[in-house]
Amino acid sequence: MASVALVLSAAALLGGCVVRVAAPPPPPRVVYMAPPAPAPAYTEAAVDVDVHATEAPPPLPVYEQPPPPDDGYLWTPGYWAWGGGGYYWVPGTWVQPPRVGLLWTPGYWGFVGGVYGFHVGYWGPHVGFYGGVNYGFGYGGVGFAGGRWVGNSFAYNRSVTNVTNVTVIHNTYNETVVNNTTVNRVSFNGGAGGTAAVPTAQERAVAAEVHVPPTPMQHQHVQQAANNPALQAKANFGHPAIAATPRPGAFNAPGVIGAHGAAPMNAPPMNGAAHGAPPMNAAAHGAAPVNTVAHNAAPVPQAAMGHPQGQPGGTQPPASGKPPAAKPANPNKAAKQPAPEKHGEKEKQ
Repeated sequence: MASVALVLSAAALLGGCVVRVAAPPPPPRVVYMAPPAPAPAYTEAAVDVDVHATEAPPPLPVYEQPPPPDDGYLWTPGYWAWGGGGYYWVPGTWVQPPRVGLLWTPGYWGFVGGVYGFHVGYWGPHVGFYGGVNYGFGYGGVGFAGGRWVGNSFAYNRSVTNVTNVTVIHNTYNETVVNNTTVNRVSFNGGAGGTAAVPTAQERAVAAEVHVPPTPMQHQHVQQAANNPALQAKANFGHPAIAATPRPGAFNAPGVIGAHGAAPMNAPPMNGAAHGAPPMNAAAHGAAPVNTVAHNAAPVPQAAMGHPQGQPGGTQPPASGKPPAAKPANPNKAAKQPAPEKHGEKEKQ
């Protein structure tokens, strides 16, 4: 009996082991995690590339700055813009900022990826990166030295700003500006012949600030420049007759400044070219017709072209610079004499 009970117990234990075999554990739960986004490349906040061009912009023209028209106007330098199949000049001008305390960061052309892209200028509490381009008049390539806000008034640095009427402009100071950048006429950043400037740590911080876009008056100023054939680079050859204006859009107002070497604004066009192209030859200014001038005659000097030297057109001196010789009298032609009275006939009668 004891043997039988032992066998039954062993069988029961074996049967329990078979019945209690555990099922395999479920597979672990998989949770999808998106990869971290790559760090963004450096871009200036609130600044977009407005347009692209496949050729470099012309060198900056040389011109004087008109005096500010009133207190509170800030200088915005001129630049080359692209449109209509070529570059055109947007004149530098004095602009009222959107509000007190804002400064202007000029736009600039940058060469990236084989093309030239224009970075639009903006208003902000500080001046940011503008490609290291030396626009002059306080914009020497880094920052701005033409003036600063003092409370609610803007003070002008007369060392670099053309303030001539201190009865109109009340807040001025004189502070010498040491320009550590190379003074040239380069108008773009990067690429062959461009500036090699990169944003400083301070300029990168400025890029993260809240910026204000150009004002409606600035947009109107650019639109007028785009519609003015005289400002096309192919018409003025890099020397626009309207290089700077006292106010936005005041292209015909007193105080307009022309670039050095520009043709006078009232010069007639050449071969139907747009207004502002180089003046025609002396015949277009009132000289004798071309078919009456000997082919070996001396050319008319530039000073005799009239307008740049203040001489009115059509009254130029002859090419030789000597007054014309008096025409000699014809010896074979007798002077007309009064008919003699016929006294003899009266005596015969």
